[in-house]
Parts: sequence; C-alpha cells; structure tokens
Amino acid sequence: MRYSKGMNNISSNIFDTVYASSLQERFLRYVKVYSQSDSAKADAGEMPSTPQQKDMAVLLNKELKALGLQDVQTTEYCYTYARLPASSGKENCPSFCLLAHIDTVEAVTGKDVKPIVHKDYDGSVINLPYGIELNPAQDAYLALAGKEKDTIITSDGSTLLGADDKAGAAEIMTTLEFFVAHPEIKHGQIEVIFSPDEETGHGMDKVPLNLLQSKFAYTVDGGHLGELEKECFNAFKSDVVFTGKSKHTGDARPDMVSAISMACAFVNALPHHQQPETTDGYMGFYSPQNINGTIEEATVSLILRDFTKDGIQEKCKMVELIADTTAKIYGGSVKVTHTKQYLNMKEELDKNPLVVQTLVNAYSNAGVSANFVPIRGGTDGSRLTEMGIPTPNIFTGGHNYHSRYEWASLSQMIRTTEVLIQLATLWANK
Repeated sequence: MRYSKGMNNISSNIFDTVYASSLQERFLRYVKVYSQSDSAKADAGEMPSTPQQKDMAVLLNKELKALGLQDVQTTEYCYTYARLPASSGKENCPSFCLLAHIDTVEAVTGKDVKPIVHKDYDGSVINLPYGIELNPAQDAYLALAGKEKDTIITSDGSTLLGADDKAGAAEIMTTLEFFVAHPEIKHGQIEVIFSPDEETGHGMDKVPLNLLQSKFAYTVDGGHLGELEKECFNAFKSDVVFTGKSKHTGDARPDMVSAISMACAFVNALPHHQQPETTDGYMGFYSPQNINGTIEEATVSLILRDFTKDGIQEKCKMVELIADTTAKIYGGSVKVTHTKQYLNMKEELDKNPLVVQTLVNAYSNAGVSANFVPIRGGTDGSRLTEMGIPTPNIFTGGHNYHSRYEWASLSQMIRTTEVLIQLATLWANK
C-alpha cells in the first residue's frame, strides 16, 4: 500500500500526493510561531523555560481537537498530548507514540521567521537577504536537491528556519489528518506528544508518562532522507569552579591567585583533537560552553560526549585531572561537578529489535532505504528510552540545523509522512 508516487527519485508526482499541499502549508505556519527556549532558565527548573512555547502548544492543542482526536490536553508544563483511537477491529494491535518538540534553539534567533519557498530549485547559489549564501558546492545535500528539482524552504537569513523540529510536528499532524480523512486505512491506536525544551536538554523532565499507554515510541526529529537513528552520545555536563585569592593588583606578588587565569589555562589544556570542531562520526569530545568569573572565583561549564560508557567515564576523569593539575600549578583550588544529561539509547533498543525492524520495513514500503547513522547529540527519545520506552528517531528532511543556513526539503518531508503512514499500517497487522 502506497499513498505517494516516485518515492525512489523525485518526480513531479511526489508533490501531487494527497497531503503534500497541507504539509507545506502547515510547516510554513508552524515556523512563524516564535517558540525559542532558554537553557539557563531550564537549568534553573523552569518548565517551559519560555512563555512563547505555550503559543505553539495552544496552536497544536486547537488543531488536534479540530481533527477530533481524543484526550487532547496541554499539561501545566507545556506538553501537548492526544490519541487517535484504533480503527474498528484493530483495538488489540500495539499502540505507539509519535513525538516532536516545539521549541527552537537559542543559539540563533527564531523570532519573526519569514520562510521562503524555492520551488523547482535548480541547484544555483541561493543568496538570501542579510548576507546569507547557501552554496551547493559546499553542501552536498543541497546540490542533490538541485539535481532533483526539489522544492526547498529557507528562512530569509535573519533567523533560523525552525525545521528542528517544526518539520517533525508538521509531519505528525499531517499523518493524523490523513488517517482521519481516510478511515478505510486501518491502524492501531496512535498517541502523540509535543514536548517543550528539547533543545535545552530538559525535554523529558516532566513528560506525562501517566497519560502514555504505548510501550514504545518514535521521535520525528532527524535530518536527511533515510536517516534512522538508534544510537546517540552518552552525555554529561561538567561545572568546574576555580577558587583563587584576590589582592590589589599593585602589590599582588606573590600572594594573588587568579581564578580567571586558572579557568583559561584549564580550557586551553583540554585535548584539542577531541573538540566538536575536530571530531565527527563516532568520535567523542569536550566542549566548553561558558566561562565567567572574577579573580576570586571563575566557573567553566562544559559538555562531555562519548558513544561508550567507558569513554564518557574517562572524559569525566580527564576533566578532573586537568582541573586539579591546573589548580595546583596556580596555587588555587577547584571543585568539579558532573551531571548526567542522557545515555546512549543503543543498548536498550537492541533489546527491542521489533521496534526498529518495523520502522525499517516502513522505510522500505515508502521506497526509502534506511541509513543507520549515530546521533551526534541526543533527542527526547534518548531520555524516553532510558525511562523504559524504546524510542528510535526518524528523519524529517531538515538540514543545517541551528543556523541561518537551515533549509528543509519538501519532498523529504513528504517521504517522512509516508513512512509514518506505513509505520501505522504495519503495526496494525501485528
């Protein structure tokens, strides 16, 4: 059963699917909703971390109710939940949940997004306002989109686009709309959760597990066509606090100890070949995120990432070693605090092979080849898997996330929607 054509290679037919226009319209509408999150507030325990995320939650709540879904609600912590009941005769089929997050990253502004649709993109350099240039010579996926005359969507260059993860939200909503409009297509129960603060790392802090009936789930928060992610980093945050001794700079010798100097020396001593800009694939890293302080006290916050448990433990020990050594050299003191953020979901997903294999089959039925790639980061699915709900990640068609160079492929968004439809029909036959 297939609801779109030309899935292996883009043709004009793919844009004629029954849900293509509504998917595009929905996505363009969603990215215009300001929903940027705030890491500092999230770290301090605020959920949601920003009031504007509630605007996106209210919008989705209203649309879910309009579609006729059941138990539609938005919790006090800004999680929007709903369920599409099983088709008649499919009540005993496995129920699953689809998730996407509503916030956008704070690294690049997501306020007043003005999306631009580039229909029949021909592979030429795209010069956006505000001096932003998208060059296919530097972006293989963009070059491929040009060869296939894809329809791509960008911002105007003054903001990010917000495909991470408004594309996922649009694809899930379009899938639900499809099943409501086509009751002849049988499916089991489908639950949905749209979560806040994924970008801050707190997306599952207050997830309403009490509402969730499904024993497994799928996040729709990936990138390029065919990507299927079932493994991610082990992630820790490290806060390193150096304590020095302040004294008037005019007669500082030999008693003054500068906490700022210790913090700078510590950062400079981190392995340069194991930082984000020098690693890829399965390589882990140390990444300083913030440094601030005074002569008397200075703090360095950094994130540690590794795909193995041994590797992340070694990185924690290395941070402690470098910090202690630095403090001794300068004559100060230091305190290191490690906080676990999430763990690699591979081990738990390997214990539940049917969850991933059914997704692989859905890709195949949609004419898409599954490409297993590691997530150099994490998703809400990482945390949810830790909580006992196995949750692999599905591509969305978004590219160059967290930047003004972000763009989305409409054809790939259509294919994601097709995968979700196929996924539901496959589980309906289990």
